[in-house]
Amino acid sequence: MGLTKYHFPKQEKLTSKKKIEGLFKKGSSFYLGDFQVRHLKEAIPEPNQILISVPKRNFKRAVDRNLLKRRIREAYRLNKHLIDNNTESIHLSIGFIYLSKQILTFQDIQTQLIKCLERLGTINAE
Repeated sequence: MGLTKYHFPKQEKLTSKKKIEGLFKKGSSFYLGDFQVRHLKEAIPEPNQILISVPKRNFKRAVDRNLLKRRIREAYRLNKHLIDNNTESIHLSIGFIYLSKQILTFQDIQTQLIKCLERLGTINAE
């Protein structure tokens, strides 16, 4: 019975401007539910990194954007094992862009994020 690590350390956050630019220039994307998911697969031995974006255009108040980002981050933290790769030499940069104009509940966000992660898991296996 293996233990699942439910932590979300700093090295799993996509913060490098160069990597973010590469994700948006060279990466692929798909839409699933209320999310646009951008991803870029690289052959470097680092943990997967994510970026979460909630556009100011849809939510003017920072309180609402931060609430949604917290919910997305928590859903990812609890379900990231769905895309954890077996080989340590492959690195995924992932951008989750929230497109809905409504504030969804945590359960709704988690359900949609699980579908996104399962699809990313199949992409990662290729």
